[in-house]
Amino acid sequence: MAPPQENRMINRKLTGGIRRRSLLAGVAALGAAGAMGAGTGCSRVDVSGATGGGHQLEDLRKKGTVRMGIASEPPYASINSKGELTGEAPAVAKTIFRRLGIKNFEPVPVEFGALVPGLHSFQYDVIVAGMFINKARCAAVLFSDPDYESKDAFLVLKGNPKNIHSYADIAKGNYRMGSGIGYAEIDYAVGNGVKKSTIQTYGDQIAGMEALEAGRIDVFAGTALTMIEALKTGAHPKVEMTAPFTPEVDGKPQRDGGGYGFRIGETKLRDAFNRELQKMKKSGELLRIARPYGFTKEFQTDLTAKELCKK
Repeated sequence: MAPPQENRMINRKLTGGIRRRSLLAGVAALGAAGAMGAGTGCSRVDVSGATGGGHQLEDLRKKGTVRMGIASEPPYASINSKGELTGEAPAVAKTIFRRLGIKNFEPVPVEFGALVPGLHSFQYDVIVAGMFINKARCAAVLFSDPDYESKDAFLVLKGNPKNIHSYADIAKGNYRMGSGIGYAEIDYAVGNGVKKSTIQTYGDQIAGMEALEAGRIDVFAGTALTMIEALKTGAHPKVEMTAPFTPEVDGKPQRDGGGYGFRIGETKLRDAFNRELQKMKKSGELLRIARPYGFTKEFQTDLTAKELCKK
């Protein structure tokens, strides 16, 4: 996401929406993809891309297996207690790859910040992690169109006693806001008049809920999908989430979306993937697959990778 989102950092917490929304992670990935030092066992990797659209699709069909790079972060992608690959992104990707003639799937779990370097060092064939699409990452990754659009939301005490529904409400009431370290929500709040000095940062949504219940903050701002996941624990019954919304700064909607990452130059594979994804969007199949993971109609999107790569 554009400059405000460039301030996001990588967080290893399970519920940290911060990770996929990080442009700093995207910038760091560019350097890592170019250097590829110790840890990958590779020298400098050429990311200039394949020629003629690439031949990865044909190779994967011959092998019959696609290796998926994931970062353990529900509801996007994770390995469950039974050792099974689960999440919205793998569920969608599996459906599409089967239709492309590839029937077997091998998850390769890595830290979120290692996803782009791992793609370029051929540890896996595609990033399947709900990764946010932005200009920095688009210089190193060939993205599919997004399969979901991110929305913001607030965690508040039950009944929303402060009646907070927007960043403007927080500014008007001079309320104490919490958010994650490096979250773009901080920039959205400041852009709507919230004083940065009144914003407290926490490691994740769980810590934010604890601060709410303790009365240290009046509201916690973050991404709706990660809040939905955090609330599933049921450990904080005094807290609820407001309706998801698209934040605005200076009257301009701040729209963001996540998709699947391929190596630069593999346009044949990316385009074939996109064609199947668009069919699923039009038929409603995408929503049916994504709904069990908390993705409702409001998270569906008409955004394209081309649009998001300009941000």
